[in-house]
Amino acid sequence: MLIDHDHLIGQVQHRARLTSRGGAEVAVRATVQTLEKRISEGTYQNLKAQLPRGIGDYQDSSDIDRRRPGERFSLDEFIDRVARREGMRKQDAAFHARCVLEVVDEATTGGTTTHLKDELPEEFRPLFEAGSRGEMKTN
Repeated sequence: MLIDHDHLIGQVQHRARLTSRGGAEVAVRATVQTLEKRISEGTYQNLKAQLPRGIGDYQDSSDIDRRRPGERFSLDEFIDRVARREGMRKQDAAFHARCVLEVVDEATTGGTTTHLKDELPEEFRPLFEAGSRGEMKTN
């Protein structure tokens, strides 16, 4: 683990231009919980092991979706689920998810983000490439 919980949340808050740490916590939780559903259990466990304590424990217990890990859904559906969890517009949720993944990439080692990218379809690449500074089209 390269950064601690407070630093990760602070980085997400800054990059996503959120007004509160609570908003950053919600963005991180929404992204991690949605990602948990989309990737395999092994990849999620590897990611979780490298995230700061508390963040890796954001496993989904909501009523939004109770599907098993590794479920196949599109980037648009991913953004829609993040938006519902955050209670935000899809455009804002997409930006927040990109910021979260950018910080997660910096917070993990051993090619964790590369494994995530490799496991996800090509259409997910913009989530990892646009980051907090780039642009990404959403429906």
